Formats: sequence, structure tokens, C-alpha cells
Amino acid sequence: MKKEVTTLKKIAQILEISISTVSRALNNHPDISHETSKKVKDLARKLHYMPNMFAKGFRQHKTNIIGVIVPNILSYFISTILKEILLQAEVNGYRVIISETNNDVKKEKEMLHTMLQFGVDGILMSLSKNTVNVDPILHALNQKPLILFDKVSNKIPCTQVIIDGEEATFNAIEHLINIGKKRIAIIKEFEQSYNSERRFQGYLRALKTNNIPIDKKLIVSTHDISLKKGRSLTSQLISLKEKPDAIFCITDAAAIGAIQTLKKFNIKIPEDIAVIGFSNSLNSTIVEPKLTTLDQPGKRIGEIAMNCLVTEIEEPKEHLTIKTIEIKTNLIIRESTLLSI
Repeated sequence: MKKEVTTLKKIAQILEISISTVSRALNNHPDISHETSKKVKDLARKLHYMPNMFAKGFRQHKTNIIGVIVPNILSYFISTILKEILLQAEVNGYRVIISETNNDVKKEKEMLHTMLQFGVDGILMSLSKNTVNVDPILHALNQKPLILFDKVSNKIPCTQVIIDGEEATFNAIEHLINIGKKRIAIIKEFEQSYNSERRFQGYLRALKTNNIPIDKKLIVSTHDISLKKGRSLTSQLISLKEKPDAIFCITDAAAIGAIQTLKKFNIKIPEDIAVIGFSNSLNSTIVEPKLTTLDQPGKRIGEIAMNCLVTEIEEPKEHLTIKTIEIKTNLIIRESTLLSI
């Protein structure tokens, strides 16, 4: 049996007044008498009337709803960002719709379209790692304020909130050099990944600054920067005639995979090979030895991204400036690089 939905029309029919009078009464319009307003509100409460927020939003050209699109909700880093976005949205009077792409570019395009159909006031977005064609994002940006965070692209002219990945990696590699490591390998993603390339540039700069020659055999790339790939690529690195004495991974997952492989072959960490990850995930303190890693302040990213979006929604467009906000990270030194020198 189909449930009957209470509408403005139904309330108007019962009270024998116009729909516009009902609408104005529910919105506290000064032209509606106290007596009529009370009758309308009492009946609306009795019939459990719920206003259609989307319809109202389309009429007023504002829904107070934010769309958020991310590659992976289960990621510890992303979930930390999302938690802060939800908090800041509530503080600023916005509701949030969250969608997950699972790094599927087709889903990403569909979700952007759905957000626009819902009439969201703005979009916060972390790109799929497979995003190459940015036309759907540019289309959305032409219609609504859109801010990128974490996984971004220099092809999209919008405000972007990111980790200063190059500087973070530079500091991590310098730490390894300072404890006496000279053959430093890197496990990274292939070139289309913006974040990976920024981190790779930091790696190259640190080696160059410290006059350490670049050995291409120590640079390994993968599409899937996972724990499993961390294991297999570490096996590849330690099979070299001249083994690395340190491994830097652009994710904690790959770094933990590296530690597992080194332990499997009884390679001492950090004496023989030191390991550094990137993220400061919960697992970085569970693995043995505990993982030295770069902390990604997800809470700060979520706060800044949400507040920037609110500003872009509420301020006149001509007063806004596009900017890239780079957030500094901290190197958390633990047992995987704690070596007496």
C-alpha cells in the first residue's frame, strides 16, 4: 500500500485556504495572521509534514547542501578529512552528501552530474587516481563552486588544498641521509599521479642537494601503491646486486609491505635497510618495527577545504581568487629509521 505524503496542497484543502498562504505561514511571513499561522503549523505537525528541501532549494537557488566526492571512504586519511568536513559543515549550517568513486572515472563523472542535479551549493572533491580527462570537472566548475583536496590536478583552475608533498619528501630523504644512508630507493606511482610526482620531485631534489647520484634501478613505480605491491617491489629491490640501504614509500601501506618482505628475508631494519612511509596511518604504529612516516593532517585539510568552499559560495564571484593552499607535514620518527650514528 502506497504511503500518502503530506503536501502543502493537502494542508490548504483541509483548512480551506490557498497553498501560497500555507507556504507563507510555514515560513513566518509577516502578512499572515498569528491565528492562521498557528492553525497551519499545528496541522502540519499533526500530519508530519516534511518540506521538500530540494524543491525549496531550486526555488531559492540555494539548498545549503554540499557535495563531497572521494576515491575511498575507508582510507584512514580520507575518513579523517571527511569527519572534519562534516563538523565544519554543521558549524556553517550546511548538510553534506558524500559519494565514493573507488577510483572509477565513469563513477566520478556520474557523481558530479548527480551532485549538480541535486542542486548542491558547492562541491568538495578528491580526484580518482585514474582521472585524465578533466572536462566533466571543468563543466561542474562552470556551474558551482568546486574545490579540490588531496588528489588534485594543475589542469583545473580552482582552489586546491594539498599536502606540501615535495617538501615533506625532501625532509624524509634528508633524514635518511643524516643517518648515513646513501642508496635510497623510492616506491611510487606512475607519472600520471600528481601527488606521487610531487613526492618524487622532493626525492630527486634531496639527492641532488646532497650530491648523491641518482640510480634508476632504485626508482620503482606501480599503478597500485598497496601493501601487496610494497612486498613485491621490495623483493625486486633487494634482489639487486647493489641493494638499497633505505626505502622511501609514498604510502604507509607500501612501506608496511616493504617491512614485511625485509623481515621475511631476515634483513635488519633499520641497520641494513631503513624504511619510511607517508600518511601516519593507524597501522604505522602496529607494525614491528614501528614505521617512520610523514604525518598528513587530515583534520586541517578538511577544515580549510570546507571553509574555503563556504567563502566561495557566499561571497560574490568577482571578489574571489583561485589559490593553492599547501599544508606542511611533520616527520614522525620511529624505529624503522632509529639508527645510532
